[in-house]
Amino acid sequence: MVGYDPKADARSNSKLEVAVAGSLSGFVTRALISPLDVIKIRFQLQIERLCRSDPNAKYHGILQAGKQILQEEGPTAFWKGHIPAQLLSIGYGAVQFLSFEQLTELVHRASVYDARGFSVHFICGGLSACAATLTVHPVDVLRTRFAAQGEPKVYKTLRDAVVTMYKTEGPLVFYKGLTPTLIAIFPYAGLQFSCYRSLKQAYEWVMPANRKQTGNLKSLLCGCGAGVISKTVTYPLDLFKKRLQVGGFEKARATFGQVRRYNGLLDCTKQVLQEEGTQGFFKGLSPSLLKAALSTGFMFFWYEFFCNLFHCIRREDS
Repeated sequence: MVGYDPKADARSNSKLEVAVAGSLSGFVTRALISPLDVIKIRFQLQIERLCRSDPNAKYHGILQAGKQILQEEGPTAFWKGHIPAQLLSIGYGAVQFLSFEQLTELVHRASVYDARGFSVHFICGGLSACAATLTVHPVDVLRTRFAAQGEPKVYKTLRDAVVTMYKTEGPLVFYKGLTPTLIAIFPYAGLQFSCYRSLKQAYEWVMPANRKQTGNLKSLLCGCGAGVISKTVTYPLDLFKKRLQVGGFEKARATFGQVRRYNGLLDCTKQVLQEEGTQGFFKGLSPSLLKAALSTGFMFFWYEFFCNLFHCIRREDS
């Protein structure tokens, strides 16, 4: 169902159905994993070590961070920036899956390559994610700013954030962190789609029986595995992106500990290495891997669910 399959033309979805399925997949997934995303961002932005031995560290574990955020900011803090995050997920899901389906079909029709091959899924997955990133990156910056701010809030509403950021930092503020994002997103998404395909093949080889009955479970498990693999490989660039996105936002970060200014990707890499060591490149990895497993698993699960649902509705109507 994910990617063009010439053997499944009878079950293929229209471009509109693919876009809607991608949007709905992003919407449902974002609502479910938002708390982990907020904790991950807080970890990534913390300069101090993520351990109990550092008395200046505000956060040092997933459960501790969750408890502290709940006590200090209330349960709604786990959905800070949820509106821009949902706009991000809805737009990203639509562009990514529609682009991926179109690219794999284009490869199949324009060459002799198997559109379901590992390398084709890797390249098409990376390109589709880059297209989606360019489309929604300004919303990603807004989402990060909302998730990063503590109390009292700097930005009261989405409109207030857009106006304030534009006036104080200029239009380019909405593309902060774009370079590491594009560098990271290509291999990350490429590995997501290619590993998902490979894991599904392995799953079907190990458990060939009851394929229809385990279809949903297969999508979820293989998506989780693909998410863990892709996130582990590309994680440092995700951390650099978050650090760069909150540049000029130091005032709102004062209560969380030390703050830093970075002059681009290379300077950010150098400062993190010098001050925090190689371990600094993987701050927040634990909640990020948990989030990546769940978000990727849910993304493919819900995408295939909605595609199948649209197919069944169309079949009933005919």
